Amino acid sequence: MKHLHLALLFLFVLTALTAQEPLFTEYPLNTVQQKPAADEDPKKGLTAPTLRVYLPEAEKATGRMVIALPGGGYQHLALFHEGYDWADYFLGKGIAFGVLKYRMPAGDHTIPFADVQASFRLVKEHAAEWKVNPDEIGIMGSSAGGHLASTYATHTPAAERPAFQILLYPVISMDPALTHAGSRRNLLGENPSLELTERFSNELRVDANTPPAFIIFAADDKVVPPANGLRYAEAMTRNNRPVTFLLYPTGGHGFGNRESFTYKKQFFQELDRWLKQ
Repeated sequence: MKHLHLALLFLFVLTALTAQEPLFTEYPLNTVQQKPAADEDPKKGLTAPTLRVYLPEAEKATGRMVIALPGGGYQHLALFHEGYDWADYFLGKGIAFGVLKYRMPAGDHTIPFADVQASFRLVKEHAAEWKVNPDEIGIMGSSAGGHLASTYATHTPAAERPAFQILLYPVISMDPALTHAGSRRNLLGENPSLELTERFSNELRVDANTPPAFIIFAADDKVVPPANGLRYAEAMTRNNRPVTFLLYPTGGHGFGNRESFTYKKQFFQELDRWLKQ
């Protein structure tokens, strides 16, 4: 009887673990030629970019996909609450989901951008196989990942831009009075020129082809000023681009997909409506 009890307990735990973790496939990107051995990689995998892909059940697939860029100040990646933990949410809507583990720039702004570009190309190459519409691939970014997402949405040629952008407490501007200092330093170096600062202040890059945006901040965010999102929303409005800007009274920075965020229910309801539009 004891052995039967242990066997049932093991089966229960195994089933619970399986149910909690959706199936995925990890795809290496071609932006690096050689993947370093784990014990030789001081950045713990961040020099070997990959796209982790989750696909919905075939009968539920809508043809849409979201590629998520976790934050971390362009120094590390918050892969779970700003990445992997979102898989169930999107899969439940029949939306394929990818989490990009992009490389850190260390002052070279071309590095993470190249990884985003490679991830979009990878998805488009597999679009038919994964039942993804190449014209329905959106981007999602949190904090510094939001800066990278908005950079991709505003710096690429119109034909290559994502279909939509979801930005969680994003760094938008590189203006020293507005930005997150660590993200600016890690992306652009210690003393970037005015030209470089303005080029990566994405509120200045919005145009008539910028994809629709969903932006959320907490008013008490002490890490990235909510004015980043407001400036971006204002630029979207000036260019007659669709934008939703949510500002909740509390929540701080980095709430992502965490139950501790007081307004998570309202946030998800708003995102649900927006995704249906």
